[in-house]
Amino acid sequence: MSDQRRRLVLASASPARLGLLRQAGLSPEVIVSGVDEDAVSAPTPAELALALAEAKASVVAARPDVIMSGALVIGCDSVLELDGEALGKPADAEEATARWKSMRGRAGTLQTGHCVYDTKTGRYASATASTVVRFGDPSDDEIAAYVASGEPLYVAGAFTLDGRSAPFIEGIDGDHGNVIGLSLPLLRRLLAELGVAITDLWAD
Repeated sequence: MSDQRRRLVLASASPARLGLLRQAGLSPEVIVSGVDEDAVSAPTPAELALALAEAKASVVAARPDVIMSGALVIGCDSVLELDGEALGKPADAEEATARWKSMRGRAGTLQTGHCVYDTKTGRYASATASTVVRFGDPSDDEIAAYVASGEPLYVAGAFTLDGRSAPFIEGIDGDHGNVIGLSLPLLRRLLAELGVAITDLWAD
């Protein structure tokens, strides 16, 4: 039986993740998990990102309407690892400002957990993608202007590669999509573990 017409669900409110999937020829619907991220803990930032992704995917995959449709559910979550600490979205402008002043001129690792849940079989596959991000040296005035834009309050690590902070990022070592929110090569591999070819999910 072909999986070509299978329902695909993204368990994330991130417009960047949705955009990446659409650019790759997929057409997921969005169902936000509502997982309390503060209630999830793990020993390392990479494990935390993975635990959050798995939690989000499993919550959405447990919905009766999702199970009945035999959907594939994609859950993701990102944190920036800096000095061994997991940094998510800053709580406010003051924290975002302090975060940028501590990051500038340094490098951190963007950890993105990925989980694909197949509600037809009850199986799932998950892994974390890691990408090194090298930050530039924006001035205090540039940081203030960026924080005033509001953007850093809505993204993990208080930055994004596809937004206003892009000029402040000197480069990355790894998958750029992972920094935006989702690694498409890793997604393909996770789907393959579940016996699903990503090409069978391409929208018409």
